[in-house]
Amino acid sequence: MALTAIFGHQLFGARPLQAAGFLDRTGRRRKTLLTSTASQPRANGWLLENGPRELELLFRAIAFYPLAPILLTDNERQHHEASVGASKLLGVPREKIIGSKLDDFTDPIFKPEIPERWNTFLKEGEQVGTIPLMDAAGNPREVEYVAKGNVLPVRHVLVLREKAPKVAVPAWVQDYALFLLDVEGQIVAWYAGAERIYGYTSKEIVGKNASLFYPDEDAFSKLQEKLKRGAAEGHVGSEGWHARKDGSRFWANSITLALKDGRGELKGFARVVRDFTDRHERDERLRSDRARLRPIPAKFAIAGIVSGEFDRIPEANDSFLELVGYSREDLHAGRLNWPDLTPPEYAPLDELAHEEGLHFGACTPFEKEFIRKDGTRVPVLIATAVLKLCPFQWISFVQDLRDRERTESLDDDAELQQGFEEIVGASAALKRVQRQVKVVAPTDATVLILGETGTGKELIARAIHRLSSRRSCPFITLNCAAIPTGLLESELFGYERGAFTGALSQRIGRFEMAHRGTLFLDEVGDIPLELQPKLLRALQEKSFERLGGTRTIPIDVRLLAATNRNLMQMMGDKLFRSDLYYRLKVFPITAPPLRDHPDDIPLLARHFTKKYSQQIDRKISTIPSDTMRALVSFPWPGNVRELENFIERSVILSSGTSLRAPFAELRAGLAAAASGSTLEEVERDHITRVFREAGGVVSTAATRLGIPRTTLNAMMKKLGISRRNL
Repeated sequence: MALTAIFGHQLFGARPLQAAGFLDRTGRRRKTLLTSTASQPRANGWLLENGPRELELLFRAIAFYPLAPILLTDNERQHHEASVGASKLLGVPREKIIGSKLDDFTDPIFKPEIPERWNTFLKEGEQVGTIPLMDAAGNPREVEYVAKGNVLPVRHVLVLREKAPKVAVPAWVQDYALFLLDVEGQIVAWYAGAERIYGYTSKEIVGKNASLFYPDEDAFSKLQEKLKRGAAEGHVGSEGWHARKDGSRFWANSITLALKDGRGELKGFARVVRDFTDRHERDERLRSDRARLRPIPAKFAIAGIVSGEFDRIPEANDSFLELVGYSREDLHAGRLNWPDLTPPEYAPLDELAHEEGLHFGACTPFEKEFIRKDGTRVPVLIATAVLKLCPFQWISFVQDLRDRERTESLDDDAELQQGFEEIVGASAALKRVQRQVKVVAPTDATVLILGETGTGKELIARAIHRLSSRRSCPFITLNCAAIPTGLLESELFGYERGAFTGALSQRIGRFEMAHRGTLFLDEVGDIPLELQPKLLRALQEKSFERLGGTRTIPIDVRLLAATNRNLMQMMGDKLFRSDLYYRLKVFPITAPPLRDHPDDIPLLARHFTKKYSQQIDRKISTIPSDTMRALVSFPWPGNVRELENFIERSVILSSGTSLRAPFAELRAGLAAAASGSTLEEVERDHITRVFREAGGVVSTAATRLGIPRTTLNAMMKKLGISRRNL
């Protein structure tokens, strides 16, 4: 039988979740996932009384799978639920956390402050901070937390993490939109998390149809289709674009659960929605990578069958225990848990698999590794199927891949993503650059990176180094425009003691620092003409002498150079040696200006917004659609660097959860640049800017301007420019 048939719905029937049920507080099974779709009159009273309990069960199933430490707490600080991540962080079994208070795990010295801080949180609805918790040995440690109030009536979420976490808590675990719908899709109850995500208050939204969240023209029919499926199958999961009150959109991950009374009559629906905008692109990449997996030969049989609730593993067969190196005693003692087996880098794959299981009943088979009890790793193929929605119960099928011979190389597109972590964008222009980098990186060829200022030339150089055989050796950088002319030679080659006044000790240069590694010379067009022959000799002979020294020092360095200047024109003006130019231009790469790939601007804008929001502890989660359109349409003469600086300034000026962009400043600057200034004003501004960029060094500024130093001094005197005014 084909592997997809084994792991697909054929194993459990066409609808594996149809007969699932819930357990209530007394342990009795509640039949909620029935197939009746009969139209029922509105029963808002029943929904308001019983809906929150069912919604809490659904919330537990979704929120408490991740490895993140999460607590569900009431107004009295008492915990009603805890994730396995919280258990690992606190060093206490989940059963002992439930019913306790955070005070029970807090440093006694800090306990008097908790009530005041908690009362502040209840008033404001949100709180971020640190708290000293006690570990199992009684030692205090600082733990960060994010608190979100009233995700459900009198239920609050606490997301914990170590102050210096190895794996950061994903933003999507920190807030949820929870609300109740009647049988026709009218909103009956609206909780604080929903208000934070969608922007509507309870007074504004209760009584309206949930179809207003869908930006499509057929919004009403789309909602009715989902409700019909939810009523028939018990629950339905979906992802797509949703609209906020301010008109902006976000990629919504939603689970809609049918709520039925004891007689099986449909009373309404509970819905949980999360903002997955940042995670959407990552999920698409994971799905495409998983689709590329080649078929597994039939001789590789199922090695293990595992079942669990949340992240616990209460049952596993002998083959699985042998595979991971644990005994049945370890299993019964609770020493075998899913997070203990999963390397951190595979956590996103696990999350995606459980999301698919929650939506469709079973996930697509995917490859990962397990950490065995002895610390070694074993490659496996795994698929997961959800058996019961709440509590989150599942069964996984595992295949041992240790004996499989891997002879095929990775797909070109998959390889293309490796080594470019710092380069944000997916346009054709950037992919062309990435392909060039991929071709030249394994060689030792000199690379000349060309492009306008702010296009990310240094990021390309770092990617070349990461993908080269020298990646474990030093990557040394030097901005040739930032070093005064008289000091550049000593920076490159070092000097001996007594080589000049002030040389009190020997110092090695950048070439020696980069031995066996990579040397990146940024702004190579600013190297003085008199120093260029020595640089050329060092590159050709792979050796040099320190300043003031006589000993020849051999070097093994791979050179990368970058410039935003026209070296061909400088050669014609006798400002750059032609032999050095052709020695550098072994493999040229041109970084495209941002105006040539504007489709990358939304990715860059979200990336920089997230980066600077975290740096200054802001909670900016959305970029309005009109703001994004303006960002895409702006020419950005300063390229990515200008965009990054503008986003940083926007984050500082934004006080809410939506980015506030001061476009008036951009337009004013652009208009001033395009206005009819006099020639003298243009010359003064241009020379002043170049002089500042050159660090006040006249020779460097003259070289950048392409004029003799004496001419520059005369022009500065004529235009009234002096160092004191800079």
